[in-house]
Amino acid sequence: MATTKGRRLVIVESPKKATQIASFLGDGYIVQSSRGHVRDLPTGAAEVPAKYKGEKWARTGVDVDNGFEPLYVVNPDKRATIKSLKDALSGADELLLATDEDREGEAIAWHLLQELKPKVPARRMVFHEITPQAIAEAVANPRDLDVNLVDAQETRRILDRLYGYEVSPVLWKKVMPRLSAGRVQSVATRLVVDRERERMAFRTASYWDIDAVLDAGAEAEPPLFGSRLVAVGDQRVAQGRDFSSRGLLQSKGNEQLVHLDEASATALTEALRGAAFSVKSIESKEITRRPSAPFRTTTMQQEAGRKLGMTAQRAMSVAQSLYEDGFITYMRTDSVQLSDTAINAARNQVRQLFGPQYLPSSPRVYTSKVKNAQEAHEAIRPAGESFRTPAQTGLRGDEFRLYELIWMRTIASQMADAKLQRVTVQIDARPTADSGQPPCGFVSTGSTVTFPGFMKAYVESTDDSSADDESQRRIPQLSQGQALRPDEVTASGHETRPPARYTEPSLVAKLEELEIGRPSTYASIIRTITSRDYVFKKGSALVPTWLAFAVTRLLEEHFPHLVDYAFTAEMEDVLDEIADGRAQRLSVLTDFYFGRSDGEVGATGDREGLRQLVSELGDIDARKLSTFPLGDLESDAEGSGIAVRVGRYGTYVEDAENRRANVADDLPPDELTVDLARELLSKPMGEERELGLDPETHTPIVARNGRFGPYVTEVLGEDAPKSAKARTGSLFQSMSIETVTLEQALRLMSLPRVVGVDEDGSEITSQNGRYGPYLKKGTDSRSLEGEDQIFDVTLDEAKAIFAQPKLRGRAAAKPPLRELGDDPASGKPMIIKDGRFGPYVTDGEFNATLRRGDEIESITPERAAELLAEKRAKGPAPKKRAPAKKTTSAVKKAPAKKAAAKKTTARKAPAKKTATKKAPSVG
Repeated sequence: MATTKGRRLVIVESPKKATQIASFLGDGYIVQSSRGHVRDLPTGAAEVPAKYKGEKWARTGVDVDNGFEPLYVVNPDKRATIKSLKDALSGADELLLATDEDREGEAIAWHLLQELKPKVPARRMVFHEITPQAIAEAVANPRDLDVNLVDAQETRRILDRLYGYEVSPVLWKKVMPRLSAGRVQSVATRLVVDRERERMAFRTASYWDIDAVLDAGAEAEPPLFGSRLVAVGDQRVAQGRDFSSRGLLQSKGNEQLVHLDEASATALTEALRGAAFSVKSIESKEITRRPSAPFRTTTMQQEAGRKLGMTAQRAMSVAQSLYEDGFITYMRTDSVQLSDTAINAARNQVRQLFGPQYLPSSPRVYTSKVKNAQEAHEAIRPAGESFRTPAQTGLRGDEFRLYELIWMRTIASQMADAKLQRVTVQIDARPTADSGQPPCGFVSTGSTVTFPGFMKAYVESTDDSSADDESQRRIPQLSQGQALRPDEVTASGHETRPPARYTEPSLVAKLEELEIGRPSTYASIIRTITSRDYVFKKGSALVPTWLAFAVTRLLEEHFPHLVDYAFTAEMEDVLDEIADGRAQRLSVLTDFYFGRSDGEVGATGDREGLRQLVSELGDIDARKLSTFPLGDLESDAEGSGIAVRVGRYGTYVEDAENRRANVADDLPPDELTVDLARELLSKPMGEERELGLDPETHTPIVARNGRFGPYVTEVLGEDAPKSAKARTGSLFQSMSIETVTLEQALRLMSLPRVVGVDEDGSEITSQNGRYGPYLKKGTDSRSLEGEDQIFDVTLDEAKAIFAQPKLRGRAAAKPPLRELGDDPASGKPMIIKDGRFGPYVTDGEFNATLRRGDEIESITPERAAELLAEKRAKGPAPKKRAPAKKTTSAVKKAPAKKAAAKKTTARKAPAKKTATKKAPSVG
């Protein structure tokens, strides 16, 4: 593609996208990458310029008393990028900012303008897919910077920074250090905690069902079909849905229910085996199913989780790769609409692949049901004016699987309705008179697909794994009054189940239902709450930790509206209003942080501002906050005297006698019953055995069971200096608290043992470490074969050990624990090995540690491939850089700031060449 307007510099976010677009544009263009954001609020004191270090607001990077002006600094890793972009700009006649067309992309474009300060015309170049046609159209139709989108993104960033930097310190003081709070992450954590609370309060109820296999005669097809008891006399048989979460039977209105227990169900089953069965009524009706709309961000994440087993983060990572390679349209979108070009492409493919009978007479048009759906994007679909089938793409692994899913969903959205015939048969069953049992009612239901329509290409999944597929149940042709013979009648017992924990797909669906956060942020939200130890995975379920319970309780009691679902959703409405130009950034931030002095509800629903909330907390009982009594679940008594506590070094249970025992990090809270707590307390953390006195110091020596296992230590007297440190030593694996002797304890506390001095003057010591016994000489170490060698190894033996080549790890390579076949992405064999930090999966190039909930025996090849794909997507670990000598070189003094009123006006009329939002605090 040639140009007659001189050379143009095009800036995109990623190097991969830059390479792809450059291949379309030709020699008249320079295409470079900003590699994401080029600057942001400072993340630590080291990034704050010296001139601002004395300012109170510099900690947050937001001058709350001066119009909430942000302090932006260039990340040290981006200085070279900025220099490269400036060099490229010096030889260009025009600047095209081709970042994504959403709030994030608009903000990146604005930051680039502020840093590059172009003296040539600068415009926005936007596109929804990376194809030659789309790029050509984007170049021909640039637009000005949308300052409203920039304001909305900056407001979100400042809100999140103030929330995190003001609320997190409260958690540090009252729960434990290094915790974090977030405007959306804390609400997402509360959702997971609330579901676990429901499970903990749940009480199981038992009920029984009776099923019959009925014979319609040899001429019927099929001759046998299933039926279920629904009524005994005039009473409906109670099912699981009829019990409350407390296990109590509850009926609606005047409806009569019969609750079958094992005895009554067994007796009725015996009577029904000799009963006369006949068809009471037959109802048949045609059911029409319509295809689902094309994917938007959240529905893609949910279906990728259900059908492909991908995490939300993995789905977005793969989609990003597909987008940058030109296979799909932009993957961060609320829209379900397809362009006319895409509709024609889909309809043509339906006609070619399935035939004209699968094509509706007119195109299907979908409208978004998402409130305040933002960004002018299409739905997620295959890119281009004609769609490549999955086989034509040449893709492999996760990229192929996700593209196929997107392709099928898009094609199905333009296909004809599916037609099903649903049959419901009411059946009478009359036991013999001598049985003493009343007449009973059975029901059989089934569906037959008469025309598959869109189901030929795609059927949407659900989060309800128990949902039956009626299309798989066949009912024979029957007539009213027809006699049926019971071939088999069986009774089965059931228990009601607590509400299912959230999975990533169902949590994404819930966040969207509550209108919390933006679809493009859900993957990072889930990643954050799991990485911060608020949530862990058990299989696919998201389980909250007791730490999450403590943090959520603090926020609910002292910052209730900040974790209120409605408030968080309303905040998204306010941000949308800013993006649309219907609300002002300054007033929104003022209401949120300072509150409304007139007592009215502000733009963000606040009367009290964040600053007042964090400064007027009152007394917070940290111990009570992190203490959760365990009631006696069996008798529903007031309590068992046992409580679970969240301590600074982990979670433990404690009883009225102050006995303590650790709670495993991966034990779900609803599984910590009173019985289990008592079992844990039978070997308490505080268990102690006196071994005697040290013959030299006369201090008592005791053996204890600690958080990291059993150990021995000396008990220092009250008059011991504060600087004195008690000697300790971990017990060997062959020792126990009950059998360890005073002599053994003194030897353990004497470690490390000096073995001798090498010829080069280096001291050699033997020690007992986290990974077993070892020798140490300077910075070099060697593993010992057994714990006894710590005390027995001689200097000559130690020298001989150090003379041997150092093995990687503690021993020679171990055989694989399990083989899982070839990785679909790399084609290399995947195996599980036992590493220094636990089992991991490897393809020979990338290693991925198994996560909590991944079991060696049960992990699937798909899960292993997902772990490797995530590791591969992260790339190599970044190299550490030497600290910069001058922090101030990354920032620049801003031009003088205009008055607030003028600044608002300036946003509405950006300059034609380099649309200017406002002068930054620091550029």
